[in-house]
Amino acid sequence: QVQLVESGGGLVQAGDSLRLSCAASGRTFSGYFMGWFRQAPAKEREFVAAISWSGRTTYYVDSVKGRITISRDNDKNTVYLQMNSLKPEDPAVYYCAAATGVVAGSPRKTYEYDYWGQGTQVTVSS
Repeated sequence: QVQLVESGGGLVQAGDSLRLSCAASGRTFSGYFMGWFRQAPAKEREFVAAISWSGRTTYYVDSVKGRITISRDNDKNTVYLQMNSLKPEDPAVYYCAAATGVVAGSPRKTYEYDYWGQGTQVTVSS
């Protein structure tokens, strides 16, 4: 079992920054891919970013490239999502997820992840 707990969400103004954190417990954190997804009201959950077990490889959805950075600290069992220049289209519940199985390529689909956190709300005011 893997438990994931997100934190760091909140209400910010457009152009501000936020750093989300996801603390993991349970199985060996350093052994698997971690991802961030987001879900806005009435929309499907969408991929935002993912990071390999070593942290050396990252993937992003095109709409956030240059503004959002995923990172991880395996000593702290934590993955981060640094979001800069937040836009009105960024508000959503942000979820972190763990892919504990074999990962081929860049895991951008929800079914590729087998553990999820409860989510943290990000709200952006214009």
